[in-house]
Amino acid sequence: MRPADLVLTPRGLRIAGRYLPCTIGRGGIATDKREGDGATPRGVHRIVGLLYRADRMARPAPWARAIGPRDLWSDDPDAPDYNHNVLAPYPRSHERLCRADRLYDLVLITDWNWPHAVPGRGSAIFIHRWRARGFPTAGCVALSPEHLFWLAGRVSLGTRLIVR
Repeated sequence: MRPADLVLTPRGLRIAGRYLPCTIGRGGIATDKREGDGATPRGVHRIVGLLYRADRMARPAPWARAIGPRDLWSDDPDAPDYNHNVLAPYPRSHERLCRADRLYDLVLITDWNWPHAVPGRGSAIFIHRWRARGFPTAGCVALSPEHLFWLAGRVSLGTRLIVR
């Protein structure tokens, strides 16, 4: 392991010897991840993007990309752009990235089932803000807003998220 790795442990997300409390998917950790199972996939996942709401915060890192009302994420396994950022209007099943709540104000994107998505294997494993401490996600890893912002300033493209 490398010092910059993000390692999911029972104590939280470990980076450089520090533990950040986090929550994971309601389905626990899964070896055989499927769309809609609510599980966080086991494996080594690389950070491939950083999105943020420029209308709600300052750019957290030089490589971050601002998102707006047209930004969506395709979660339709039958769509050719499944598990990719798409723009509205979009006729297929999707998740809105620019949400009314603050859940996706800052999002680290992993390479889970990306860029060549296998239909039904699951989409969008992000690291994002939690709803509340201990409240599970739909499969993502979630942190407090303060820890997420701190983390975003310390990771880079290719940083590894290790889920055992």
